[in-house]
Amino acid sequence: MLRKTILYLSDQPKIFRFVKRNRLARGLARRFVAGETIDEAIEAVRQLNATGATASLDVLGESVYEEHEAQATVEQYLMLLDRIHAERLNSHVSLKLTALGLDVRKELCISNLSRIVERAALQDTFVRIDMEGSDYTEVTLEIFEQYMRPSFPGNVGIVLQSALRRTSQDVENAIRSGARVRLCKGAYKEPASIAYPDKSDVDEAYVRQMKRLLEMGNYPGLATHDETIITEARKFIAEKGISPDKFEFQMLHGIRRDLQEQLVRDGMNLRVYVPFGTQWYPYLMRRLAERPANLAFMTGSIVREIVRGKR
Repeated sequence: MLRKTILYLSDQPKIFRFVKRNRLARGLARRFVAGETIDEAIEAVRQLNATGATASLDVLGESVYEEHEAQATVEQYLMLLDRIHAERLNSHVSLKLTALGLDVRKELCISNLSRIVERAALQDTFVRIDMEGSDYTEVTLEIFEQYMRPSFPGNVGIVLQSALRRTSQDVENAIRSGARVRLCKGAYKEPASIAYPDKSDVDEAYVRQMKRLLEMGNYPGLATHDETIITEARKFIAEKGISPDKFEFQMLHGIRRDLQEQLVRDGMNLRVYVPFGTQWYPYLMRRLAERPANLAFMTGSIVREIVRGKR
């Protein structure tokens, strides 16, 4: 019921207009979203780079159903890559295929993605293709493996979700092909027939897949805010003698900044995913709907920083 309510609210334009005028709501959103413009996103990357962290910029807006909307997203990404390159920032970009027109036509999406990855290759940077709900898993991997990675092996990577039962095999496939993987737990609500319903099973799968990627993968990105898993990762790399330059931890903008700072101080590579754009309200609401426990997690992150600041 809570998930349905949140999803309903996320699609209400009147509520979005009200929230955009609400100072408190905008302040909360700014905690997790860099802003609405490219200039604001670039400034967020500058600040992260100054602390020793790298970044990945994500233009908010997914599930577009009009070709002109997909083209507009492509132009934003091209401008973003040009700014990153011109200002010599340590950042790459992250994108969703539904934002590039996958729900309009697969061929349109491939064409749009190719333009972005080609620009990234010319500038010697990197594009991460995000994984969406399970309805898109197979086609996303197909586009990545058949159309992108053969031509741009060093400039494009994929995301795998440990919550899906298929992911251990997808990890092995990625190891064999040398694909760069970002491993996350997965926030989408999926049926038990294709995903682990219990958090403990998801965590167990994540740790198992993480260790395979650390030992055999091509510069994996370990996307987690889970301190227990991060501790397990660091113990494993110490035991196996894995150099910190062979992987990176990845976290979301505004989440567990204390932990982010600690990892950087300890000499770990850290990349922060920085979403920005005018669609910040649907973005936040959908993240909460995918897993309502995210609300407690985000709130806890804010409270933790407030308490820490008072000490």
